[in-house]
Amino acid sequence: MPNWNASSSNCNPKILKNTLCLFLLFISVSLSAQRDSVNYEEVNRMPTDSSEMHSVRRATLLSTFLPGAGQAYNGKYWKMPIVYAGLGACGYFAVENHRLYRQYLDAFLMRIDSTSGNDQFFNIYSERQLIELQNIYRDWRDLSIIIGAAVWALNIIDAHVDAHLYYYNVNEDLSFRLEPAVIPMGGMYNGMQALGLGLKINLDP
Repeated sequence: MPNWNASSSNCNPKILKNTLCLFLLFISVSLSAQRDSVNYEEVNRMPTDSSEMHSVRRATLLSTFLPGAGQAYNGKYWKMPIVYAGLGACGYFAVENHRLYRQYLDAFLMRIDSTSGNDQFFNIYSERQLIELQNIYRDWRDLSIIIGAAVWALNIIDAHVDAHLYYYNVNEDLSFRLEPAVIPMGGMYNGMQALGLGLKINLDP
């Protein structure tokens, strides 16, 4: 009997988790940069007619019902492929893991039904292993759906924040770098200093 190792499947959720981590990093850096670099004293191209005002509500609703549409409405077209890539990856893994879950479930049901023929995993997986495989792929399917919902929610938040900042001047000279820093110490080491790394952010116009 060959070695049974479910982690060797091509539906390992590590790729899905990495996709979410990259999406979360993109959203957090984007929101942080927008928040920290906004100059609230300067307003750009704000129309006097209220009917022409950029609508935060519309941007939020667009991203709610059609992910990526709010980003397009805000003029941030480069964000749309990122939204679609995150949702597409989650959708793919959800469908594929559900297919494998059903495959092992059907094989198990066929195994315990003495009136049916042999399943395709006869003499490959035991009944216990088929049950464990069902549980694994069901959990991965559910995880894919949960992460997809998180990506969808982040897409709404991103569109909402971008719409709020639509008329504000965002400084383009936003940069940051790591540099050595002297860190004062407390407690029993009060008065002493230690060397470390500091993050310096340039927000100058």
